Amino acid sequence: MRVLVTGVAGFIGSNVADALLARGDEVRGVDSFLDYYPRAVKERNLAGARRQRGFEFFEQDLVSADLEALTEGCDAVLHLAAQAGVRASWGKDFRIYVDANILATQRLLEACAARKLRVVYSSSSSIYGDAPDFPTRETTLPRPISPYGVSKLAGEHLCRLYTQSYGLPTVSLRYFTVYGPRQRPDMAFHKWLRAQLTGEQLLVFDDGTQTRDFTFVGDVVRANLLALERGTPGAAYNIGGGSRVSVNEVLAMIGELSGREVRVRRGDKQRGDVRDTHASPEAAERELGWTPRTRLREGLAAELEWLRGEIAAG
Repeated sequence: MRVLVTGVAGFIGSNVADALLARGDEVRGVDSFLDYYPRAVKERNLAGARRQRGFEFFEQDLVSADLEALTEGCDAVLHLAAQAGVRASWGKDFRIYVDANILATQRLLEACAARKLRVVYSSSSSIYGDAPDFPTRETTLPRPISPYGVSKLAGEHLCRLYTQSYGLPTVSLRYFTVYGPRQRPDMAFHKWLRAQLTGEQLLVFDDGTQTRDFTFVGDVVRANLLALERGTPGAAYNIGGGSRVSVNEVLAMIGELSGREVRVRRGDKQRGDVRDTHASPEAAERELGWTPRTRLREGLAAELEWLRGEIAAG
């Protein structure tokens, strides 16, 4: 296949591109290098793919790019491009989320509609907000509590709309707290592990009893590859790690893996942060053939080793 991967220089996008290339697919990657975190980080993410003959890269913004030309000759699209960040999505910066997460998605779907290209859309557990039931199923009414969650839910609605109105085969994947090698520097695990390796205090918001369903990036990559050929058009699927773990339990695990005491500095609960998440992966298992394979301790160890290498390389 020739697959268009949007957001290809990002945390998940670059891992997806590497997996596609490793199995023999061709990848057409696009990224606009939004300045949410340093470009140098994204360039390192792309280094392996750039060395592959089956990879071509375009530095373009989906809001202004010629998307008919970009999708020409492709067999499917993995749409991972987005403006990330729950806490940064409030106030005047919401305009960035409207453009990058909603308008860009609508333009991409419009370009794909004529060719009936399969589109796999990267959504988020943030669309649920503070879900009333655990584990949370896809039938739970979405009630996001952050502008970021609203923007990702809007993207899902657009996908379903183009499936219903144009017959465009779309599938949405709702990720639950993804972590692992190449994780963005603004994300909690990256910050905590780096602080632990450099002997600094770990900033933890709230009291640490809040829980998350942490999902290893390799499992998310596998879900994307499966969704290229499986899944009901217009449907959304939870992609979660399969266990609900408190932040305090994660901190203890970081201490054990690093071999040194964890020093924590507490901060106030942040606006838009949900209290708990826990995915029911039953629909993904039934229709995509997907289940999480990587346990949290194993995945944390992999990210810790990757960060050791990043710090050593400067």
